Amino acid sequence: MKRTDSTDSEIPSGDEPGADAPRGARDPFLAAMGDRVRLLRARRGMTRKALAVETGLSERHLATLESGAGNPSIQVLRQLAASLNCSLAEVIGDVTTLSAEWLFIRELLQGRDQSALRRARSALADLFEQTPADPHRNDRVALIGLRGAGKSTLGKMLAQELKKPFVELTKIIEQLAGCPPSEIHSLYGASAYRRYEQRALEAVIAEHPSVVIASPGGLVSESATFNTLLGHCFTVWLRATPEEHMRRVIAQGDMRPMSGNREAMDDLKRILAGRGELYGRADMSFDTSDKTLADAYLQLRDRIAAHLGAEAPQS
Repeated sequence: MKRTDSTDSEIPSGDEPGADAPRGARDPFLAAMGDRVRLLRARRGMTRKALAVETGLSERHLATLESGAGNPSIQVLRQLAASLNCSLAEVIGDVTTLSAEWLFIRELLQGRDQSALRRARSALADLFEQTPADPHRNDRVALIGLRGAGKSTLGKMLAQELKKPFVELTKIIEQLAGCPPSEIHSLYGASAYRRYEQRALEAVIAEHPSVVIASPGGLVSESATFNTLLGHCFTVWLRATPEEHMRRVIAQGDMRPMSGNREAMDDLKRILAGRGELYGRADMSFDTSDKTLADAYLQLRDRIAAHLGAEAPQS
């Protein structure tokens, strides 16, 4: 293979930290990645020279990378993964690559379809469940979905008929933080918002054995929080077409989706596509598109009752 040294531009110059720099002075992530590359190379019995030939990188570049002083591009990492016959995650250091058992589990799951993965997740959850199932799970109904799907409107109607409290999780987040979600994001960042979101959900679950919850649209993107919701609530995905979502949000007087963003609809479609698989983990889904409010509510109420009735133990 012809060697290309085009990546040598990423190698430190003579007055920068190189292979001889004190280990403590290097970035911990890059140092750990360098150790992993050296370990993966050793496992395969490859010398640095052999790996250089295989990848087309220079030995000097590899030495810098393995020392923890390099800062490789994603393309270099892909070349290394291909030459070392491993996943990119192994090179970077994903938690699921840190032991042989993790790697065997990854191999077992590789290429499985969604149905098989759901069965595997369920089996693992049963195997490692540390606490008994929540006896109040079906008494808590949580509505998920993007803004404009009808979570607040239908949730209030459902709570009133079922004589349950209605809770908008966004308002609980605001109470805990002492400021609106938009300020949490701007002042403290997305990670802080997700922490408040988790705390708010845990507080609602602890306080209400029976409740209807309208959850923020992005809650599903945080796996720990979403798993908590799924474990303690009967979860319903309220769906709608992108056009319907946009129309309802604008009808509420919020023009922000269209303000200064000609690609708003494309963005919305991408969000729906990106979260579709996560929303699909709900106990049931219900499409609110092209329905009057009365029809949507009555159909939703009956569908939920049918699902919960089917799940109820037979006497």
